[in-house]
Amino acid sequence: MKEVTLNNSGFTLIELLIVVAIIGILAAIAIPQFSAYRAKAYNSAATSDLKNGKTSLETYYTEYQTYPY
Repeated sequence: MKEVTLNNSGFTLIELLIVVAIIGILAAIAIPQFSAYRAKAYNSAATSDLKNGKTSLETYYTEYQTYPY
Protein backbone atom coordinates (compact mmCIF):
# COMPACT_ATOMS: atom_id res chain seq x y z
CA MET A 1 0.00 0.00 0.00
CA LYS A 2 1.26 3.52 -0.86
CA GLU A 3 1.93 6.09 1.81
CA VAL A 4 -0.16 9.25 1.53
CA THR A 5 1.63 12.45 2.45
CA LEU A 6 -0.29 15.62 3.05
CA ASN A 7 1.14 18.78 1.60
CA ASN A 8 0.20 21.58 3.99
CA SER A 9 1.21 24.60 1.96
CA GLY A 10 -1.25 27.12 3.44
CA PHE A 11 -0.57 30.15 5.60
CA THR A 12 -0.49 29.91 9.37
CA LEU A 13 -2.58 32.13 11.58
CA ILE A 14 0.50 34.04 12.74
CA GLU A 15 1.52 34.82 9.17
CA LEU A 16 -1.95 36.11 8.36
CA LEU A 17 -2.02 38.27 11.49
CA ILE A 18 1.36 39.77 10.59
CA VAL A 19 0.12 40.63 7.08
CA VAL A 20 -3.04 42.24 8.49
CA ALA A 21 -0.95 44.25 10.97
CA ILE A 22 1.37 45.48 8.21
CA ILE A 23 -1.60 46.53 6.06
CA GLY A 24 -3.07 48.34 9.06
CA ILE A 25 0.17 50.23 9.68
CA LEU A 26 0.43 51.23 6.02
CA ALA A 27 -3.19 52.41 6.02
CA ALA A 28 -2.59 54.45 9.18
CA ILE A 29 0.28 56.20 7.41
CA ALA A 30 -1.51 56.71 4.09
CA ILE A 31 -4.88 58.06 5.28
CA PRO A 32 -3.57 61.30 6.86
CA GLN A 33 -1.44 61.95 3.76
CA PHE A 34 -4.51 61.47 1.56
CA SER A 35 -6.46 63.94 3.70
CA ALA A 36 -3.70 66.52 3.36
CA TYR A 37 -3.65 66.14 -0.43
CA ARG A 38 -7.43 66.45 -0.50
CA ALA A 39 -7.33 69.68 1.51
CA LYS A 40 -4.66 71.08 -0.83
CA ALA A 41 -6.85 70.24 -3.82
CA TYR A 42 -9.84 72.05 -2.29
CA ASN A 43 -7.70 75.10 -1.53
CA SER A 44 -6.30 75.13 -5.06
CA ALA A 45 -9.80 74.91 -6.53
CA ALA A 46 -10.99 77.79 -4.34
CA THR A 47 -7.98 79.92 -5.33
CA SER A 48 -8.63 79.20 -8.99
CA ASP A 49 -12.31 80.14 -8.62
CA LEU A 50 -11.35 83.45 -6.99
CA LYS A 51 -8.91 84.26 -9.78
CA ASN A 52 -11.59 83.50 -12.36
CA GLY A 53 -14.02 85.78 -10.53
CA LYS A 54 -11.43 88.55 -10.44
CA THR A 55 -10.81 88.18 -14.16
CA SER A 56 -14.55 88.35 -14.84
CA LEU A 57 -14.89 91.53 -12.77
CA GLU A 58 -11.96 93.16 -14.55
CA THR A 59 -13.45 92.22 -17.92
CA TYR A 60 -16.78 93.75 -16.90
CA TYR A 61 -15.02 96.91 -15.71
CA THR A 62 -13.08 97.18 -18.96
CA GLU A 63 -16.27 96.90 -20.99
CA TYR A 64 -18.62 99.13 -18.92
CA GLN A 65 -16.19 101.37 -16.97
CA THR A 66 -17.88 100.41 -13.70
CA TYR A 67 -18.06 97.40 -11.44
CA PRO A 68 -21.33 95.48 -11.03
CA TYR A 69 -23.27 95.95 -7.83
